[in-house]
Amino acid sequence: MDMKAPETASAVNDLKARVAAEDVRYLMASYVDMHGVSKTKMVPAPHLEHMLAGSEMFTGAALDGVPQKVSDDEVAAHPDPDSFMILPWDPSTAWLASDLWLKDEPFEACSRGILKRQTAKAAELGFRFNLGMEAEFYVLKDNAGFDPVSPRQLSKPCYDASSVLDNMEWLKELVGAMNGLGWDVYSFDQEDGLGQFEIDFTYADAVKMSDRFVFLRMMANHIARKHGLFASFMPKPYANRTGSGAHFNMSLADLATGGNLFADEADPRGCGLSKLGYQFTAGVVRHLPAICAVVAPTVNSYKRLVKQGSMSGFTWAPIFACYGNNNRTNAVRIPLGGGRIELRSADSACNPYLGAAMVLAAGLEGIAEGLDPGEPNRNNMYEVSQEELDRRGIRQLPRTLGEALDAFEADPLSRKVMGDGMADAWLAYKRDEWLSYMAHVSDWETKRYLKFF
Repeated sequence: MDMKAPETASAVNDLKARVAAEDVRYLMASYVDMHGVSKTKMVPAPHLEHMLAGSEMFTGAALDGVPQKVSDDEVAAHPDPDSFMILPWDPSTAWLASDLWLKDEPFEACSRGILKRQTAKAAELGFRFNLGMEAEFYVLKDNAGFDPVSPRQLSKPCYDASSVLDNMEWLKELVGAMNGLGWDVYSFDQEDGLGQFEIDFTYADAVKMSDRFVFLRMMANHIARKHGLFASFMPKPYANRTGSGAHFNMSLADLATGGNLFADEADPRGCGLSKLGYQFTAGVVRHLPAICAVVAPTVNSYKRLVKQGSMSGFTWAPIFACYGNNNRTNAVRIPLGGGRIELRSADSACNPYLGAAMVLAAGLEGIAEGLDPGEPNRNNMYEVSQEELDRRGIRQLPRTLGEALDAFEADPLSRKVMGDGMADAWLAYKRDEWLSYMAHVSDWETKRYLKFF
């Protein structure tokens, strides 16, 4: 499948004109490693045309999750002109998301290409996959204690007005930068952990939203550092504070009209979701354990996916493979008003391209097979007995990265979506990460056992 249309002369000329008009001097031919971290070579603006043609080559063996041997030919970054973004903190430089190619063909293990393969399959069915990602992260002082900017010590800081006002200096700069890029931020707030914030901005097609989330993580850190702070996208940086999710809000739109195909005001189940939406949901729930290995990709992720542990009681994080109405204790939620579904197990450390690809493939499978997820769970799932969970056939989500990797490896969807190269690289890297963690002797163990016997 051809994943890249040749750049037309007019598209190249339009971009050259914009680069000249904006006085952009340097260009970033950017792609991501397996972690969703932006990698690049800097290209002076006079070499724009060569860059768009794939002039920038990279040794895959030097990166995590670009499965190549040192002896292999380099991969080339082919930038997408539509992704062009001038860095708000450095207007002399612009960033372009890129697809990786190898020997004049799309590179199978390119994260962005993996998602584009799935969105192309959706397009063949007449669908556009729309995605919104809720950005949650901590912004803290870069000192020995990693202290929050606000001095307020609250047991339940969520939505605290003074904490937001204490952080408005950097928040205004970040939100202004996002709006300057056309992302349309519609709200931001102090979240459940001291120093934790959420910024919500308008959804887009899945590839564009993934580009933006990758850029946001980089941008948040650059702006925070200007203020003597840093932004952390670690899923669970504190045992006694809420973890940071990156909830996927998803719907399918009609490719021709743009109409929302998940919306149904006459939904007999009362959630405002269409039959197509329920089928998509059923596919996602079916594959949730394997999906977890990608959307919750770190050892630390599973310290967020627990029932209790935050300062405000329940963690608000999902622990069961189930769906429900506006009830936040389900892994898949239908928010009030319907028309979309929310995957709550995704966290701030995910590679958004790979996570979105897995979820879309699972949802399309649900549609192809006409699956039905059953009635939505409307009660507090944290309080349901194990006997009742067994009766409903509701499984617990993986409790560790090791369990998630077992589910990923056992599910044929994983290799079908990622291809052999990325699937093998993902399993090898992540299993090593898990085994390294298991071999580490923590302070908790020393304190508990050193003089225990």
